[in-house]
Amino acid sequence: MAAMGTGTAGVLTSVTGLSARGTARERAAALESRFGDPADPDNPLGHEAFLRADARAELPAEGERLLERFGLNAEFVPRSLGGRLDSIEGLVQALRPVFRRDASLGIGYGVSSFMAAVNAWFAGTQEQRRFTADLLLGGGRMTVAYQEIAHGNDFVRNEFHARRGGSGFLLDGDKHVINNVERAEALMLYARTDKAKGSRSHSVLLVDKELAPAGHTVYLPRRITNGCRGLQFGGVQYAGLPVPASAVVGGVGQGVELSLRSFKVTRSALPSMVLALVDTCLRTAVGFAGRQSRDTGTGMDTRSSRSVLAAAFADILLCDSLALAATRSASLLPRQSSGVYAAAVKYLLPKILTETVYDLSIILGSALYDKDGPYGIFQKHVRDLPVITLGHAGTAACQATIIPQMPLLARAAWFQGAPAPGELFEADGRLPPLNLEQLRPHAGHDPVAASLVAAVEDDPERGDDGEDVIHRLAQGFLAELRSLRDLCLELRTTDPAWLAGPETSALADRYVHVLAAASVVGVWRQERRVRPGGFLADPAWAVTALSRTAGRLGGLPGLTELPEPPAHFEDLMVSEVLSRFGEPRSYDLYNSPLSG
Repeated sequence: MAAMGTGTAGVLTSVTGLSARGTARERAAALESRFGDPADPDNPLGHEAFLRADARAELPAEGERLLERFGLNAEFVPRSLGGRLDSIEGLVQALRPVFRRDASLGIGYGVSSFMAAVNAWFAGTQEQRRFTADLLLGGGRMTVAYQEIAHGNDFVRNEFHARRGGSGFLLDGDKHVINNVERAEALMLYARTDKAKGSRSHSVLLVDKELAPAGHTVYLPRRITNGCRGLQFGGVQYAGLPVPASAVVGGVGQGVELSLRSFKVTRSALPSMVLALVDTCLRTAVGFAGRQSRDTGTGMDTRSSRSVLAAAFADILLCDSLALAATRSASLLPRQSSGVYAAAVKYLLPKILTETVYDLSIILGSALYDKDGPYGIFQKHVRDLPVITLGHAGTAACQATIIPQMPLLARAAWFQGAPAPGELFEADGRLPPLNLEQLRPHAGHDPVAASLVAAVEDDPERGDDGEDVIHRLAQGFLAELRSLRDLCLELRTTDPAWLAGPETSALADRYVHVLAAASVVGVWRQERRVRPGGFLADPAWAVTALSRTAGRLGGLPGLTELPEPPAHFEDLMVSEVLSRFGEPRSYDLYNSPLSG
C-alpha cells in the first residue's frame, strides 16, 4: 500500500505544545479560544460566517484552515501511531468546540475520517494502520461507505460486491450518499465478497485512491440535504476496479463483525459530539429571553420560559450522563461493557435532544425562522440535528443491537453483575490507555444497570428533601428494571418474530431510559464524593433529569405519583443556566469556559 500524505511533520508542527501534549480538556480549550467569539459578526469563524457558508452549501474554508492548523486529525489517531487519541471521552471533548459552531465542519473535516479509520484501529494490519495514520496526520481525508439506498441500514443485503480477480478483487456497483467521497484520499468500503447469505458474506476493504487505475470510477452527482448543507454527500460507481488482496481489513467475511465492533465506538462518539449543538441552542434561547425581558418585560421573567430553560438544561445533563458512561466504558470496562451502551446513546440522544430544541423554539417564537443575525444559528442547528443523528444507524438499527441482548442481560447481568466503578461517571476523570482490540460487540455484562441496584441498596442517611427524592426515584427506576427483567425472561426467544415485534421495541425503549436514569444517579453520586459542594453534587439537576425521564415513561412502578421536586429546584437550575450564560461556560457536564 503506497504511503500517502506528508506524515506528521506538515500538520503537527503547527500545533501548539499545549494542544499536542495537553489533556483533552486543555486541547478543547485551546481550540475554543482559536474559534473566538461566535457572536462577533466580524469574526471569520463566528456564527455569521458559518451561516453564510451554509447558505452557499459549502464548508467554511476558514474553519477548515483552522482545523488543519490545529491538527485536528491527530485526535483520530492513537498515540501509539503518533496521534492524540487516548480515549473516546477525550475525542468527544476535543470535537465539541467544533460542533458548537457547525456540525457540517465537524463531520465534513473530521468525523467522517474517524468513522473510517476506526476500522483500521480495530482490525487492520500493521501496514494498514500505518497507512491510515500517515494519511490523517498528513492532513488527508478518509470516508466510510456502508449504505446503499435500496437497503439502507440492512448491510447484510448490500449488493455492492468485490469479486475475486487477478491477485486481488474487482469492485463493482454503486455506493450512495457518502460524505467526502470525491475529496477523500482513501475509502473504507463495505462489500459483498460471498453470494451466500449469512454474516460471513461481506468484507471491509481499504481503497487507496492513489493506486486506483483510471477508467473504472465514476462519481455520482452531489446531494444537498436540508440540514448540514455544507457536507459533500455524493456517490461512486465502480466497474471492475482492481484492488489488491491486502486491501481487506480484518479478513474476508469479517465485515459484519468489524462493523459491529466499530459501531461500539462511533455510535456513542458522534451523538455525544452533537450534544454541543443543543448547548448552542440553549444559549441562543437564553440570549433571546434576556433581550425580551429588557425590551418588553417578558421572556426570562415568565414562569413558562424559566421552566423550559431549566428543563432543557436538565435534558442536556441527562444525555451527557449516558454519553459519559458509554464513552468512558470503552477505556474503563472494555471487556465488561456492551455495544448496548453505544446503541443506547445513538437511540436516545436524538429523541431527547430533538424534543429539547422543539421546546426551546417556543421561546424564540418567530425568531426561530431568522436565517441570519443573533438567532440564525438556532434554525441552522434545528435543520442539522436530524441529518447528523441518523447517519448509518437509525432507531431500528440501534434497537436491533439492543433487543437480542436484553434476555441475556436480564438473566445474568442486571441483578447479578458487579456495578461499575464510580470513575465511570466522573467527567474528565483519569482513564487507563484505550485498547480498542479488547472491545467486543457483545459482552453479557451491564455494570451501569448494576450500579443502579447498588445505589438503591446503599442507603446512607439522607440529609435533605432533594436526596430523599433522588432515592425514591431511583427505587422507582429499579422497580422498572425488575419489571423489564420479568418481561424479558418471558420472551419466546426461540421464535424469530420476537426480535421485530412492537412489544420488544417498547421494552428496549424503556430499558434505554433506565440506563439514562442510572447514569444520572451515578454522576450525582460520584460528584458528591469527588467535588462536594459543586453544582453537579447538588440534587437539583438530578431530580429534574430523573423526573423528566420518569415522565417520558409515563410513571414508574410502585409510585402512584411521582415525588414532587422541592419548589426551589427550578430557581437553582435557572440560576445556573444564567451563570453559565454570563461567564460564559458550556451547559454540559464539563462546564468548560467558552469564547465570547
